[in-house]
Amino acid sequence: MSTAPPATPAAPHARTAVVTGGASGIGRAVCELLAKGGYRVAVADRDLPGAQAVANAIGGAAYEVDVADEASVASLFARALDAFGGSLDALATPAGVADMTPFFEIDVATFRRVHDINVLGTFLCIREAAKRMRSGGRICTVASVAGKRGGGLSGTAAYAASKGAVLALSRNAARVLAERGIAVNCVAPGATITPMLDAAFADAEHRARIEAGILMRRAGEPGEIAEAIVWLLSPRSSYVDGETLTVDGGLMLD
Repeated sequence: MSTAPPATPAAPHARTAVVTGGASGIGRAVCELLAKGGYRVAVADRDLPGAQAVANAIGGAAYEVDVADEASVASLFARALDAFGGSLDALATPAGVADMTPFFEIDVATFRRVHDINVLGTFLCIREAAKRMRSGGRICTVASVAGKRGGGLSGTAAYAASKGAVLALSRNAARVLAERGIAVNCVAPGATITPMLDAAFADAEHRARIEAGILMRRAGEPGEIAEAIVWLLSPRSSYVDGETLTVDGGLMLD
């Protein structure tokens, strides 16, 4: 549901964006940067009060969504596009969940839950956004270096597998949507200081081990990841399609 007042339909020149996971972390930073760039932003999250706080701060609209639920995602885009006057230019999909369950302790229910949110949720958002985008629309998904490395940091098998799937899904979507003039790219962040990593980084030794393997010797900030996402959503990246941009402070070079 959305508790934001009905928005005035966007002027033809106004650029519009939907951001999932917009209540906190990378998603919130993306919303803030897009708003500064003149976008009208739909802030979508399971945490509706958190989404409302972000939307109020940037002049956007807040929507509650469960990205793993098909009807919820379809409703999000229908409501957002009604508020935007039928126009959608950009989608970012930072919504996701981490999992640190050790390999031999992961049960099927946990694996499915992580996959449903991270992979199915990304697919549903891409599909519903693409239905409503004209040529020139841009989509940026959010994977992780865990999808490239097979984990080894904080996320274990279920998380790494889900983010590897997001990488492949993004490339497939780029192939399929190119004929519609819609570009799809992906950002793969390294360790980033967000609520998702609060539990892992509460262990000082664990955090020190991770940061020691990063060339810049520190975890990233949400705004640093958001800069890459917003660039890929902008006309400035007009000749970039089907690409994965790793933003990890040099972690993958270790």
